[in-house]
Amino acid sequence: MAELKTKPTDQNVEDFLNTIPDEQKRADAFAVLKLMKQVTRAEPQMWGSSIVGFGRYQYKYASGREGDWPLVGFSPRKQNLTLYIMAGFDGYADLLKKLGKFKTGKACLYVNRLADVDLPTLKELVKQSVKHMKATNPAR
Repeated sequence: MAELKTKPTDQNVEDFLNTIPDEQKRADAFAVLKLMKQVTRAEPQMWGSSIVGFGRYQYKYASGREGDWPLVGFSPRKQNLTLYIMAGFDGYADLLKKLGKFKTGKACLYVNRLADVDLPTLKELVKQSVKHMKATNPAR
C-alpha cells in the first residue's frame, strides 16, 4: 500500500503564508488562520507543502488503510481558498444557506475570496465540524 504523502512537517506556517504572491489571498489566508486557531484552540501545523491543519484525528478505511489527518484545515490554492471541513456538509444545510458564495466537494469548501462569505457563519461551520470530528474520531 502506498504511503500517504501529506504528513505533518516542521515548516513554519506564517513563513508559508507569507509566500502567497496575491496580497488579498494572503490576507484571506491569515484571516482563516486566525479563525481556525480561535475555534480549535490548537496551534496550526503544515501538512505537506501547502495545507495548514489544526488538531489531528485518526482515520481507518474499510480497505484497512489508516492514518492521521487534521480536524480542520485550509490551503491557499491558486484558484481559490480551499477549506477542509472534514465532517463533510451533511447536516449543515442551514449554515450553507447563510454562508454566501462558495462551492463544495466531499469535504472541501472552495471560496474565491473571504469577502464572498459570511464570516460568523463560516466560523460556526468550522466549530460544528470540529465538534463532530472530535466526537466521532479518536484523537492522536
